[in-house]
Parts: sequence; C-alpha cells; structure tokens
Amino acid sequence: MNFLSCFFLTITMFACSQKISSEGSSAGHDTNKATVSASPQTATPACILSKIDSIKKDPVWNPPAEIYEYEYQGKKVYAISSNCCDFFNTVVDANCTYVCAPSGGFTGRGDGKCANFFKEAKQLRLVWKDERTRK
Repeated sequence: MNFLSCFFLTITMFACSQKISSEGSSAGHDTNKATVSASPQTATPACILSKIDSIKKDPVWNPPAEIYEYEYQGKKVYAISSNCCDFFNTVVDANCTYVCAPSGGFTGRGDGKCANFFKEAKQLRLVWKDERTRK
C-alpha cells in the first residue's frame, strides 16, 4: 500500500510539472499583470479572449495559465494549459471547438487524439501568459 501511495504521488507531481511550452518563462517577475501578445496581422479570436477573461477571474493556476497559438494540420489552433495535475492541456480551434489534448492527464500524454501534435504543429506565438503571482 505504501508503494502505491508513493507511486501516485510521484505521478501527480510529474503531471503538474508538465507544460505546453518552455518558451515565455517569466521566472523572477513579480507582477500582478497578465499579458496578451498580439500584432496587427494576428488577431486573437473572441472566444480565446473570453477564455482569458474567465481565467483571470480564478485564483492563479498552478502552474500559471498559458495560451499558445499553433499551426496544426493547416489551421490555427490554440493550446491552453491546464489548472494543475491530471487535467488535459487542451487544443481548440479559432471557434474554441475542442480539437484534442496533446499532453496532460494522468499519464501526461493527453487524450491520444493528437499524439503527433508537438512533432507536427508549428508554434506561432505566445498569445497570453498569466503573470499574476500567488499570494
């Protein structure tokens, strides 16, 4: 029984440490801001902006929320980090329709519907990273 407890604790800690991307790290920032990256030629879909507003109403996630824009199978998609361990990191299209979960969950490998995501997808930009700090 003790072995199983240690095993599940280890898996949970591993899953919480998974991230969509290591780019855009804000180590050392002590700010209560949240940023949205956009340029005139790259508009962020309204449903993604709504998702950002929704996340801002929550306490800071662990790890803090991040949304990246990718090109995958000829379409722009948005990878949204999860709010901690054992939850999927989801990918949605420009209408916020669920596409898949390439990572996260109990195994850290997502839902299996796009196991090739990180090999085939081209990361375009960091759309938003919650830079608020935990209190």
